[in-house]
Amino acid sequence: MTVLCLDVGSTWTKAALVGEDGELVATAQHPTTPPEVMDGIRRVRLGEPDEVLACSSAGGGLRLAVVGQERLVSAEAGYRVALSAGARVVHVSAGPLRDLAAVRAARPDVVLLVGGTDGGDREVLLHNARKLARIGRPVVLAGNAEAREEALALLNAKRTTVADNVLPDVGQLAPGPARAAIREVFLRHVIGGKGLSRGREFRRLVRAVTPDAVLAGVSRLAARDHEGAVLVVDVGGATTDVYSAVSTVDEVETTVALPPDRRTVEGDLGVRWSAPGVVAEALAEKLVDKAEAAFLHGEAEIRAQDVTWLPEDPEVDQRLATLAAVLAVRRHLRAVDGRLGPKGATLLVLSGGVFRHAESTEAVESTLRSDPVLRPVLRRAEIVVDRRYVLAPAGLLAATGRAHTADHLLATHLTAPASTTRPTPTGR
Repeated sequence: MTVLCLDVGSTWTKAALVGEDGELVATAQHPTTPPEVMDGIRRVRLGEPDEVLACSSAGGGLRLAVVGQERLVSAEAGYRVALSAGARVVHVSAGPLRDLAAVRAARPDVVLLVGGTDGGDREVLLHNARKLARIGRPVVLAGNAEAREEALALLNAKRTTVADNVLPDVGQLAPGPARAAIREVFLRHVIGGKGLSRGREFRRLVRAVTPDAVLAGVSRLAARDHEGAVLVVDVGGATTDVYSAVSTVDEVETTVALPPDRRTVEGDLGVRWSAPGVVAEALAEKLVDKAEAAFLHGEAEIRAQDVTWLPEDPEVDQRLATLAAVLAVRRHLRAVDGRLGPKGATLLVLSGGVFRHAESTEAVESTLRSDPVLRPVLRRAEIVVDRRYVLAPAGLLAATGRAHTADHLLATHLTAPASTTRPTPTGR
């Protein structure tokens, strides 16, 4: 039995044909073909698979706004749930909505409405539900359970999906139901509304937004090591995504408890559209001096103005990608309070076209290991490159009951080879 796993992105459509035992039978890729993405999918259809599974971030992926009650409690909880669900958070507000202009200006595909612990304050949630009834966007309602029916009556019931409270009690984050609801809304409303395909076949194939599938794959990786954490940094043209999954989290009190698998998105860090942001931030954090920043700024502007440009010498792209990776992982660690379990990261996976096509990533790995902020977290980590792009397929397989197949795929293609740099016995 074979399964064809597809990732339909805004730029590329990638395919992986996986056997029942987790063998990677074949791979292919083709430029994504809007407004009919099925044309590109047919170009990468490999053999006669028994089943086809797809994830997608085409059309900009999933844009989500979070409307909560308190900035540091319910809004923060909603923000973390949205990121872990594979969404790009384009707006966060806390407290009673005064007008909808800012929410509308962010152009969200979905609004996540949260607020109040179960049995707690209900007035802000109901006020915001009343306001959002006029926004004309699908809403995921995941706030105070005791105010749920009244809030639902205020909203457009046909465009509202109800989930359990993301914050049932103070300090208790329950992301699972809201994540599942966001995924359902993405499949039911967003995929069909992106204008990516005229028929129903594409909507039938898509099981998840791509970052959600990748996070599921990262979680499978972490499940294989009960004492460490897995970090994945995926550098793209417009954004750099960082994923982490841990099997143990230190018992430290926080305002909002952290889920074991997390994702952050850096919209100003990338090697094409967002290349100037990499240079500006690298200079601000003193990762480059003024001379190198001036040189890289000129190169970054070229890439931002022509995102399809492919240089003959990949050195500058690799430098930009390395800086983006360092900056994004630093931000991710700040977002998760620096907690990746008692041993830090035991595996770091580099993903993205720059890393996959590089003849060597030794310079990248050396920079990451020597960074003063990252060194304590990466001191025990092996570093590998997702050269066959197996994380998203593994996540799709795991989500459809094929955890064993997903594990074998990951073990085969994300095991550190002998040439991969490894930490010294002392961790230095």
